[in-house]
Amino acid sequence: MSQSLKIDVVSDVACPWCAVGLASLQRALEQIGDEVSAEIVLHPFELNPQMPPEGEPIVEHIGRKYGRTEAQVLSAQAEIRERGASVGFRFGARTHIYNTFDAHRLLQWAREEGPEGAQLALKMALLSAYFGDNKDMSNHAVLLDAVDAAGLDRAQARKVLDEGTYADEVRDEESTYQRMGIQSVPSIIFNDKYLITGGQPPEAFERAIREIVAKSGTPD
Repeated sequence: MSQSLKIDVVSDVACPWCAVGLASLQRALEQIGDEVSAEIVLHPFELNPQMPPEGEPIVEHIGRKYGRTEAQVLSAQAEIRERGASVGFRFGARTHIYNTFDAHRLLQWAREEGPEGAQLALKMALLSAYFGDNKDMSNHAVLLDAVDAAGLDRAQARKVLDEGTYADEVRDEESTYQRMGIQSVPSIIFNDKYLITGGQPPEAFERAIREIVAKSGTPD
């Protein structure tokens, strides 16, 4: 019998390790197959909430924020590209970091109003547009193209963007997870109880999921 598993993923569209982690998680679930019936819910986290609409060159931003040289930034990007390729996620030549608040509003909309699987489909479309194609995640036309790629209603999405809908919900969720102590992403919470952070490889997620499912129903 398939066991249900709730998976809450706290992440940002501008986080490369979030893309790796989400792709790895999906690979792990594919390996487990019908043994587990997983519900993935995505929650917002902004690495750079004060980022201006025009964005900032990635080398300049990371160098200032983390004290890294250009060579260190480029080396880290190469490592991320390799890790992404290992789990089937394509990283292109990303040059800028952008504000992701409107992307999170659309993800909230997809979660609350879209069909089953809509939020995850939109998340993957956004990650692909940004990391794969170097698109501007603060640009509404880019966001709406991702909505199209996810098979969702472009007109409804445009209305959400134009009217500022789901802004309060996104901020409330961000505050909730900050109060819970989430300070880095991806942070992945299983069954409201078990936390795994970082872009773990699929085998680590698979092992953790099997252990969590095995504990299901066992008294503490």
